[in-house]
Amino acid sequence: MTDSPTTIQPPPGRRQQRIQAALHAAFAPSRLELVDESAQHAGHRGVVESGHDQGESHFALRIAAASLQNLSRLEQHRRINQALAVEFAGGLHALRITVVQG
Repeated sequence: MTDSPTTIQPPPGRRQQRIQAALHAAFAPSRLELVDESAQHAGHRGVVESGHDQGESHFALRIAAASLQNLSRLEQHRRINQALAVEFAGGLHALRITVVQG
């Protein structure tokens, strides 16, 4: 999820900042990378029909947090999704989650 020299990430939008704040509050992660992948899904049928075609709807998350370490992958994802429930209700469409050792 690191940028290649030719890939430039725009500054984080408001949803991205809220997601980062919610994850910091819930898990106090030692590592948190959040990449907006919405542009890769722009124009896709399901995205347009759902009204999530305005950006900041698809993200990739890479997180390391002690509170997530000894949980099953399913439970890690449940807790992250629960921490972001307000964002999912408000238009967050997809979150690709990777929990790493940190």
